[in-house]
Amino acid sequence: MIGVSGAGIMLMSGDVPQGSVCTTDEVSALIEDLQYTLGEGPCVDAYHQDRVVLEPDLADPRSPRWPAFTPQAVGAGVRALFGFPMRVGSVRLGAMNLYQDRPGPLSDDQHADALVMADVAARWVLDIQADAPPGALAEQLEAGADFHFIVQNAAGIVSVQLGVSLTEALIRLRAYAFSNDRLLDAVARDVVAHTLRLD
Repeated sequence: MIGVSGAGIMLMSGDVPQGSVCTTDEVSALIEDLQYTLGEGPCVDAYHQDRVVLEPDLADPRSPRWPAFTPQAVGAGVRALFGFPMRVGSVRLGAMNLYQDRPGPLSDDQHADALVMADVAARWVLDIQADAPPGALAEQLEAGADFHFIVQNAAGIVSVQLGVSLTEALIRLRAYAFSNDRLLDAVARDVVAHTLRLD
């Protein structure tokens, strides 16, 4: 509807990306994985800054902002990225990510359509979740989503092993994944399988 190469929706809670609800293709899935693994990117910024984040030329930005994320995204063919916060009133839920395989800004119509789509997606998430039991994720949100439950399990293990908070454990997992050029899910699987211990 918006006329871009692809899109994804990431849910967030507090300072932590929870995972992707949906993506349109392999590149948008990679974009969401990178943001989750690295903790940086357009959805993360749009959510934290509570504003639209526009990067019309990822390969040659006016001011570089995602040093770990950008090289891998550009390597996958991403040339422009746009993050739109998803919120209803004061409730922030995450962000919608749009990408283009060519550099250039969104047109005024595309921008307006993206704002509407982010609002529709946010209301959909709230409507679906309203029918879920307290403390549980709605089945419709979980089906087809990638919430990286293995990472949450691994963070719990690292938290206990090192005597640190869950937030610190997740930071350490991300740092290990980044420094070893691995996706966070792969590192988490090794921690859960007890073939990797972080010191």
